Amino acid sequence: MIASKNRGKISEIRTLLQDIDIEVLSLNDYPEFPEIVEDGRTFLENALKKARTVSEMTNEIALADDSGLEVDFLGGRPGVHSARYSGDRATDESNIRKLLEEMKGVPLEKRGAAFRCSLVLYRKDGIFRSFEGTLRGRIALEPAGKGGFGYDPVFVVPERGKTLAELLPDVKNRISHRAKALMKLKRYLQKKE
Repeated sequence: MIASKNRGKISEIRTLLQDIDIEVLSLNDYPEFPEIVEDGRTFLENALKKARTVSEMTNEIALADDSGLEVDFLGGRPGVHSARYSGDRATDESNIRKLLEEMKGVPLEKRGAAFRCSLVLYRKDGIFRSFEGTLRGRIALEPAGKGGFGYDPVFVVPERGKTLAELLPDVKNRISHRAKALMKLKRYLQKKE
């Protein structure tokens, strides 16, 4: 059970786990599922809370992630507040606008950033495993690309010379912070099969 309703995230997870013989459901299969308040101070705390809550309420093995963008110049912000950076009614576009406004005038060499992902696999018996993934890059001067979601249009992957939103999905799914955490999870699951 993926502890998320985010279609982009769910699609990414399903794609990366498609060759493992498991049934993958999400909170979209449970429309009445209550919102889980993400009030942790770290990505791991939020992922663990979501996974535990979903596992306890569905009696299924739950997979939850919390991930976000940490910008060096902003002291690690938006961090755990990435999804709601521009307020309670935040959209990808409003979050990007706020970020670029705060980064206005910052030279390229000081625009370093990292996407971070904490992934938690929580079993019904309360035992859990966590997996981490990081992707370093920099914040672009303006959005570019139509793919991806969230901050992808302004996150430049230096080795590729493009934003995540400009990369083909299969490329992004190999190099992203979530992909790195999911590959660790996948190796773990394959050992357990």
